[in-house]
Amino acid sequence: MIKVLVVDDDFMVARIHSGYVSRVPGFQVVATVHNAGDALAAVAEHRPDLVLLDIYLPDRSGLEVLKDLHGVDVLMVSAARDLPTVREAMRGGAVNYLIKPFTAAALAERLEQYAEARRQLANLGRVVGQDEVDRLFGAAKTQAALPKGLSATTCALVVEALREAGADLSAAEAAELTGLSRVSARRYLEYLCEGGRAELRPRYGTAGRPEHRYRWRG
Repeated sequence: MIKVLVVDDDFMVARIHSGYVSRVPGFQVVATVHNAGDALAAVAEHRPDLVLLDIYLPDRSGLEVLKDLHGVDVLMVSAARDLPTVREAMRGGAVNYLIKPFTAAALAERLEQYAEARRQLANLGRVVGQDEVDRLFGAAKTQAALPKGLSATTCALVVEALREAGADLSAAEAAELTGLSRVSARRYLEYLCEGGRAELRPRYGTAGRPEHRYRWRG
């Protein structure tokens, strides 16, 4: 079983997230806490494999706590969607970043990805080849594949907004959700369409050019 510690300042949200985790086969919630001090104490006591860590905690920022966690993986869960915060989480070593509010399916997908990465690591020898390193560092391959001027981190924000919308979005709506300019949001949406991960759905009004709408395909 993969042991998980849930850290969130909101008692009800923490309970919901714990329920989400418990539904995923192979995962077990060992504790739920609501501030940074208790989070560090719970890590020392329970030695979890993974921490679901909120950023907005009453005593310290979750990003500061992230820097103090050693020997444990961290999945950041936060309503913060600004690029500097996401980038700091990545630099701090977070294995993933999930924007609130999210569905049970969205969390389950990240947990299953994490479990698969652990399985791959367990099956590797002490010396690995470049292909094995590339599989483990999938984000780096994604970055290399992006067109010039596009960022993997920003692309992940657009993907999350499109996925969680549950309906089609215009470039302007995607821009508002991610904090990007409309032009930048449209570039990422068009890139996702080219790769088959999103689809373009023109919406025809009473007059003029149709509005371009984008929907997540996966």
